[in-house]
Amino acid sequence: MIIVFAAVIISMGAAMYMYTQYQVNFIIVNAGEPVTVGPVQYIVTFEGTHQGNKETQPEYTFVKIRIEAKNISQEITRMSGIQFYLIDEKEQKHEAVYVGFSEEDLIDDNLEPGKPVSWTTQFDVPFDEQKQYNIVIRPTKQQSTVDTAMICLTNC
Repeated sequence: MIIVFAAVIISMGAAMYMYTQYQVNFIIVNAGEPVTVGPVQYIVTFEGTHQGNKETQPEYTFVKIRIEAKNISQEITRMSGIQFYLIDEKEQKHEAVYVGFSEEDLIDDNLEPGKPVSWTTQFDVPFDEQKQYNIVIRPTKQQSTVDTAMICLTNC
């Protein structure tokens, strides 16, 4: 009976340890403040809104952000537009739109150690100047971290 009880206690302890090791660590900051997700330090700022160009118009409004990133590790790491989501006040997740408005539009990049880069991306959302919008940055699989950043973009 004691062996069974000890086995239950040990398995519960192992389960709690594994749970805490893989629990998402949300890091919350405001736009313009640095935040580190895995081996990359980001600074995200709100660049404004626009209605696209004659080739590409949004369904609603394009919300443009600037992403400054610096790899703080010693190895090359990947950064991709699919890591970034815009969360509106209704908690709806919007993915980045890849339309190539400029050479600064982020699609995919390999970040060299210590070398800062700057990219932009946009999201097609029903934008309201009075509402709060957040950017979520998730790590790539290669970065293998539980850190996820939430950046308050507007009306913090």
